[in-house]
Amino acid sequence: MTERVLALELASTVRHDGHGGVADDLTTPAELDTWVRDRADALDAEGFAADEAALAEVRALREAVRALFARAVSPAPPSPADAHRLLPLDLALERINTAAARRPVAPRLEWVEDAPPALVQFGAAADPLTRITAALARATAEFLAGPGREQLRACTAPRCVRYFLKGHGRQEYCKPSCSNRARVARHYRRQKAVSADWETGDIATELPRS
Repeated sequence: MTERVLALELASTVRHDGHGGVADDLTTPAELDTWVRDRADALDAEGFAADEAALAEVRALREAVRALFARAVSPAPPSPADAHRLLPLDLALERINTAAARRPVAPRLEWVEDAPPALVQFGAAADPLTRITAALARATAEFLAGPGREQLRACTAPRCVRYFLKGHGRQEYCKPSCSNRARVARHYRRQKAVSADWETGDIATELPRS
């Protein structure tokens, strides 16, 4: 579950701003610091301090994640936030695979007294940014190669730009507020269509009998 959340949460740093536009939660090194700190254990982020170079690298990785998410939900439409400027598939894959490979990982056998032997994945020493981007890239790869990919959706509510995991068979939107907004938009469109039909005379009226 941690890997799935990491991949989705990175993509979700691009979101609806609540005013009809798109917000980006990773526009400054300070914002990246906060985002990483909130996920420090999952990202092995000890010693990390964001700078402009780190911000650019994580944002480039996010661009690849969102391009792959767009492909995963196809033939349904992708998030409208970046549908017009998605990375080509080969470049998105290269970014993910390159980041994932920067920190070699090997199995290590551990055997504590009075406990059965256990095999753990041991990552070679690396700088904090390499550890973070490798963790995010591997999380993305594991999610997209796993069964969770089948539940990935782009929310189609007006103005929403989120990707989400479908939790049940009838779920169409990422959260209840988006469902409500979509319902209001459908009602508005129906009312507008009826008004247009009246104006053009397409709605037949029954004349009173003489």
